[in-house]
Amino acid sequence: MLYKRNTQKFDRSLFENPTNEYRGAPFWAWNCKLDKKTLLEEIDHFVEMGMGGAHIHCRVGLDVPYLGEKFFENVVACEEKMKEKNLLCWLYDEDRWPSGSAGGLVTRDEEYRARFLVLEPERYEHNKNEGIIAAAKAVRSSKRRLVGSFFICLSNDGTLEKYERIKSNSESEKFKKKDQKGTIWNAWLEISGDTPWFNNEAYVNTLDKKAIDRFIEVTHEAYYRYFGKDFGREIPAIFTDEPQTSHKEILAEPLEKKPVIMPFTDDFDETFQREFGVSLLEHLPELVWELPDGGMSQIRYYYQRHICERFSQAFGDNIGKWCEEHEIALTGHMLNEWTLYSQTLALGEVMRPLKNFTIPGIDMLCDRRELSTAKQTESIVHQMGREGMMSEIYGVTGWTFDFRNHKLSGDWQAALGVTVRVPHLTWVSMGGEAKRDYPASIGYQSPWYKEYRYLENHFARLNTAMTRGRPDVRVGIIHPVESYWVCWGNQKQTGSMRQTLESNFENLISWMLYGLIDFDFISESVLAEEEKEQCTNQFVVGQMKYDVVIIPGCITVRKSTLDRLEAFHRAGGNVVFMGEVPAYLDGRPSEYPAVLAGACMKVEYNAGRILDCLEPYRMVDITSRFMEGVDSTRMKHRENGTRTNNIFYQMRTEEDGKWLFVCHVNKPLNEHITFTEELKITVRGEYQVQYFNTLTGEISELGADYLNGDTVIAAYTSAHDSLLFRLVPGRRTKGYRFEYHKPGAVKYLPQPDHFEMEEENCYLLDQAEYCFDEGEWQPEEELLRIDNLFREKLGYPLRMEALAQPWVQSIEENEGHVLKLRFQIYSETDVKEVMLAAEHIRDTEIVWNKEKIEYSNAGWYVDRCLLKCRIPGIQKGMNVLELTIPFHQKTNIEWCYLLGDFGVKVMGRERRVTMLPEQIYYGNFVLQGLPFYAGNLVYETTAETQDGELWIESSHYRGALLQVQVDDGEYRNLIFAPYRLNCGKVKAGKHKVRIKVFGNRANAFGAVHHADASETWYGPNLWRTQGNKWSYEYQLEEMGILTTPLYWVEQLKEE
Repeated sequence: MLYKRNTQKFDRSLFENPTNEYRGAPFWAWNCKLDKKTLLEEIDHFVEMGMGGAHIHCRVGLDVPYLGEKFFENVVACEEKMKEKNLLCWLYDEDRWPSGSAGGLVTRDEEYRARFLVLEPERYEHNKNEGIIAAAKAVRSSKRRLVGSFFICLSNDGTLEKYERIKSNSESEKFKKKDQKGTIWNAWLEISGDTPWFNNEAYVNTLDKKAIDRFIEVTHEAYYRYFGKDFGREIPAIFTDEPQTSHKEILAEPLEKKPVIMPFTDDFDETFQREFGVSLLEHLPELVWELPDGGMSQIRYYYQRHICERFSQAFGDNIGKWCEEHEIALTGHMLNEWTLYSQTLALGEVMRPLKNFTIPGIDMLCDRRELSTAKQTESIVHQMGREGMMSEIYGVTGWTFDFRNHKLSGDWQAALGVTVRVPHLTWVSMGGEAKRDYPASIGYQSPWYKEYRYLENHFARLNTAMTRGRPDVRVGIIHPVESYWVCWGNQKQTGSMRQTLESNFENLISWMLYGLIDFDFISESVLAEEEKEQCTNQFVVGQMKYDVVIIPGCITVRKSTLDRLEAFHRAGGNVVFMGEVPAYLDGRPSEYPAVLAGACMKVEYNAGRILDCLEPYRMVDITSRFMEGVDSTRMKHRENGTRTNNIFYQMRTEEDGKWLFVCHVNKPLNEHITFTEELKITVRGEYQVQYFNTLTGEISELGADYLNGDTVIAAYTSAHDSLLFRLVPGRRTKGYRFEYHKPGAVKYLPQPDHFEMEEENCYLLDQAEYCFDEGEWQPEEELLRIDNLFREKLGYPLRMEALAQPWVQSIEENEGHVLKLRFQIYSETDVKEVMLAAEHIRDTEIVWNKEKIEYSNAGWYVDRCLLKCRIPGIQKGMNVLELTIPFHQKTNIEWCYLLGDFGVKVMGRERRVTMLPEQIYYGNFVLQGLPFYAGNLVYETTAETQDGELWIESSHYRGALLQVQVDDGEYRNLIFAPYRLNCGKVKAGKHKVRIKVFGNRANAFGAVHHADASETWYGPNLWRTQGNKWSYEYQLEEMGILTTPLYWVEQLKEE
């Protein structure tokens, strides 16, 4: 049990200072040749950041044998250090992802490799595999056997006129002569081929329990031998990442002659026949082509259902059982959780495979609002009575993702059930390709890392409350994914049906959540395994009881589902058919759904009708009224004081009261210019209210209003705010009430008269002339491109995301090749003291202005892999740096940096060194001589005030966060809208004001040549874009305080 305290009486001190089980545990990317000293130092950084532990997660760059002796030596050392620091050591079950192959150790044995079915036209010549990807999509090979041939005739409209399985070659010729209209298609069972992503092996067969048993033997049993005594205590869980089946494919249109790939395994038809009493192979064409007259194929439905069940039993159920027997929690998430399409493609559905996870989880990438992803998993958490829900959070958001967005993203996910936060990610090293492994690093490489405790305290305090009691959810919705299965046909004939189902699915989730009616999805496969009989007017699914169940425009439902719903209706429960009534039962035409619908409530498929229908089950309502910051000319077209459209809530009940969490969901259109709104939060029932401030740890007794038996709480909030309330039966009208704070007479802060940089300024060395071995010098090119040009010439694998790990590459350390780089640096001034920062600098020959430089240790820059070396000063005019680098397969050619007290001017793709600016003004400091500066910067100015409380507002900034210091006081955070900070009491006179903007590494390490501003996937290949997405001219991010801050003084209230 992770949250051992959540059944005890609530402890205020625990809320103020939460223990580590309530805190985040980031992915700790082991991505290099591991050094024990470095690893142990980084554990101290986790303590500084307020983390509760870390997930030991092997990622791109690992250079010690996975699960080998040296690997476990480091795991043992880290687990011991974490024990000393009272941190939790979370395990991860794979080398990179998806889970199952154990870095190729399992799938070296062909018996355990993924299988898939290929249905292709006779004599089809298949092309090469498409680009290498980090997923289990089918990798073609020559290892295959024929499992069936079919004579297929299509009608003029492309539907199946007839088909027949061919028993022999002679039969094949007969069919051809008999019917010229038909074609022959062959079905092959193929074994997955090798791919670099799985370390030149293959993905595992996730439909085969024996293969996953082998995965458990290689991975889980190995960890158990080393750490079994700590399972369930210092080691709470093991994380599994993106398990999946081979991906299903469809034809674009019915007459297309190309292979169709479907997940399959050796005994699939055998178990299919045992389950459904019919052979799938006899009816295989129905998976690809449509039946005549618009009919749906029951075989297709059964196939999708059986794939999902085989996958769930082999993977989640199997590993979940092992984990339960060994007293360790299973956590992690599936691949492709978001849409009906994506989960059908790779899983079947997402809820069933998660059923036997101890802490089911989600993956929330790119700061998306995947409401379905969270709601599906939260539902299974509720129904299975799990104590928490995990989120792999903040992945693929880039260096510029700031504290505002960390909080906003974390808040809405907390409202949808997330309690275990796994921030993505913290790198052990930035060496080589690792620095492009989905930044930012939430660790010591970011200049704001010591401030992260502020956010972790917020979420940990929230968790101390929201892990208690049970969820208050009264509405259940039958998940429509099984209706999507029957529409999995060619795009031309079934695409519109799928799109309608997809739109209905997404719309319903939005209508319910933004309409503040909480609900759970009900998976029909999970429901079918329920042993309880339905005999009350509450619909029971596991630990949950629902007062109303909705069937949302489904095409088919299971008979087992409909039987339960009918019994629920007879017992007085409310069943609502929304939109079209299902016409199929278990994928076969049936009148049964229509008969039941005739006795139940039916509503149109729109927001107003369903929310009106569910009003009797509402527990919370929230209206908002805009107070300031809103353009009145635009607001004349909108009502004010209506239900909010940007807030989620979660309510939980325990013996002596309730917890209510309320938060904003979506980013403001303009983060700099936001509005304040008055919320009226209405809760059914009468309660005394306490406000728990999760940012400060303070607890206040609130005064509330009461109307018609409901409790009404008034609060003033802005774009990033969230609220946590404790509700205890009773009434209290006197107490603290939120106040609307409007600035007084504001003034502009004077321009800074001084600035400080907490790091050296840097000049990015990312483009150079080059020559391979003793060849001719070539014109200037970007370094990552030069690297791949040399690799291509030598026949080495190109550097990209999907590359085999260094630990499996057995090569000579030096194969005799050399790469020379020549950088020409123009300077407008002399600079005395300069450093060069580069990777593998000890092995590099350095020549500066024709003078050979011997390496001398001068520390490191940003990451321990970037060692600094002193070089003679920069001269006015042209300076030349030449680097000679030994080159072999494991060589990483990476950008370098000149560091020192100088400025830099960027003109398109050209750069030059200038004098360090004497002054930095408000505005983008990238344009003021610091284009590549990646550290923190302090602005210092003087403000003249009267006696009173000094307030400062700084809404236009680019950086992770701001902090403000007045005179010699402490720095205070200024992060969230409306960007106003009470700096405390001041006396009349002049006061020194220092505002620190915490930087990020975007302009020094980001994709500065990527020219597509609309791209949201901050992955490794963003640094290697092509065509009009590539720019040699620098594409730099704004940084600093962009407009002049405001200040004012308020007179102190008399006590």
